[in-house]
Amino acid sequence: MTTFIKTILATEPDGRARFRHETLALAEGKPAARLSPLQPSGGYQLRESPVGFRSDFHCTDHPQWVFILRGQMEIGLQDGSSRVFGPGEHFYSADVLPAGASFDPAVHGHWSRQVGSEPLVTLFLRG
Repeated sequence: MTTFIKTILATEPDGRARFRHETLALAEGKPAARLSPLQPSGGYQLRESPVGFRSDFHCTDHPQWVFILRGQMEIGLQDGSSRVFGPGEHFYSADVLPAGASFDPAVHGHWSRQVGSEPLVTLFLRG
C-alpha cells in the first residue's frame, strides 16, 4: 500500500500554530494509480497575490487545503520559523482560533507572503 504525506498547519494545545505531518493510506484505485478514500469538500477559491504581498498574523477561518499553482508562498509561525511552498506543493491549513479564545497576534496564527519575482497564485479548497 502506498501513502500520502499530508502537511498540516494546526493550532496546538498552547494556542500556537505548528506544522506536523500525517500519513494517509492510498488504499483505493488500482496498482498503477492509487487513490485515497474520497474526502469531503466545501468549495474552493482561487487567489492571486501580487509581488510584495504579506499578511499580518491571522488564523484560518475554515480548515482548508492550500495548493500553490504559481509562484512561491512563505508561511511564518510565532516561533520565528517559516516554510516556503512552491508550485505543485500544498498543505492543509487548520490553525483555527481555539474555542473561546480572543485573537492575540503575539500567540495565535501565522503570516503568509509572496516570495520571488512572480505573483503568487493559490487554490484554497475547504475541507
